[in-house]
Amino acid sequence: MRPALKAFAAVLALLLDASCAGPARADWRVGTFRIGILAEPGAGNTVPGLALLTDAFTKALGMKVEFVVARDYAALIEAQADRRIEYAVYSATAYATASERCGCVEPLVAPVDSDGAIGIRSVLLTRDGRVPDLMAMEVRRVVMAPSDSVGGALLPFAGLAADGVNVAEDAPFLTHANSAAAAEAMLVDGEADAIFGWMPAVADGQPNPPGGTVARLEAAGLSKSALQVVWTSGLLRYGPHAVRSDLDPEAKRRLAVFLTNLRSTSPDIYDLLEQKHSGGFAVAGPRDYVLAAAIVHLVSARGLKQ
Repeated sequence: MRPALKAFAAVLALLLDASCAGPARADWRVGTFRIGILAEPGAGNTVPGLALLTDAFTKALGMKVEFVVARDYAALIEAQADRRIEYAVYSATAYATASERCGCVEPLVAPVDSDGAIGIRSVLLTRDGRVPDLMAMEVRRVVMAPSDSVGGALLPFAGLAADGVNVAEDAPFLTHANSAAAAEAMLVDGEADAIFGWMPAVADGQPNPPGGTVARLEAAGLSKSALQVVWTSGLLRYGPHAVRSDLDPEAKRRLAVFLTNLRSTSPDIYDLLEQKHSGGFAVAGPRDYVLAAAIVHLVSARGLKQ
């Protein structure tokens, strides 16, 4: 082969190789990776340990990282929908709202409690068997938290609807107390026959840890033997760390590995990132937030009726 033709063939081979590789061969670590996080209430736009968090994520991803501090979840959702951030730390309902808003986000991990709880479930508790089943509610007095309480009111309504039981917010047998504590006091004092409360929830097949409304009622003087669980809802998982669905798979993998190992490898960084749940992070998926989405739809429907 002539030298000129040989050189041309070599260049052509390189071009063909590059075209076959396409976008998958592109380096996703170009530019800045932006993480959205809420500011602490009353602290302006500050987040404790932000420099340490930035350094930890920078090392995990191998690229420049910047934290964007948002004033509220609405601002965080808009920033992720508009591609101004790739990653956000949400509550369960905020994530569901973001998913509804653009369909462009997916949960990566979610926190776990030290006792293994990964979220909560709503429960209908009765005392002394006064409400033997859901149908018996209509002839009894049932109390619950204020109507805007996620765990004490919205989750029960969404969970019941998911089970095919539709209960109106203003049903005559329901009483909305001024607070969860006031609702519990009504059951203790005999002013109600049952209460919608909550319980910590673990993964399927594992025993639930103590806590929630049952523990609070016991502390208020009711014996555990006097309480019966009439109904339990599906899982409302703790809020996730969510990424844009179009984020490069390698970036998702690195983040998942970093976060699920963070509590054991860098507990000080974990405590900065997650202050409510001390058990570490576990992988999460869209199915974990089905009830959160139902709550968002419920609130939206109520707003349309007003």
